[in-house]
Amino acid sequence: MEPAELLRHGDQVLVAVVEVAGALVIFVGAVWAAVRFVVEGLRHRSAALFTPIRLSLGRFLTLGLEFQLAADVLRTAVSPSFEQIGQLAAIATIRTALNYFLGREIRQEQRQVAEGEQSR
Repeated sequence: MEPAELLRHGDQVLVAVVEVAGALVIFVGAVWAAVRFVVEGLRHRSAALFTPIRLSLGRFLTLGLEFQLAADVLRTAVSPSFEQIGQLAAIATIRTALNYFLGREIRQEQRQVAEGEQSR
């Protein structure tokens, strides 16, 4: 196996590992949030108790999206074509926008939780 082919194969393995890590983070976050939602829903009927669950799920989603973006960057790290660079730019833009809006929503919800705790 020549060095360029070995590098490409190694890059593909790294991309797969990082993609699986991102998917696993999102999956674990979704399962955790679903279980907490059911448990809290059975114990309490207050919608305010679900805000921390949403915040945690948002953090898992943000982290998972960061892993997915890292995989996309790795995918184009070895001899990228102009088409791959364009696709990376589009994907990075979409994922960055998603992360921005998720982060903004998380901050807003954190403020609401903090205000609710202060008023108690």
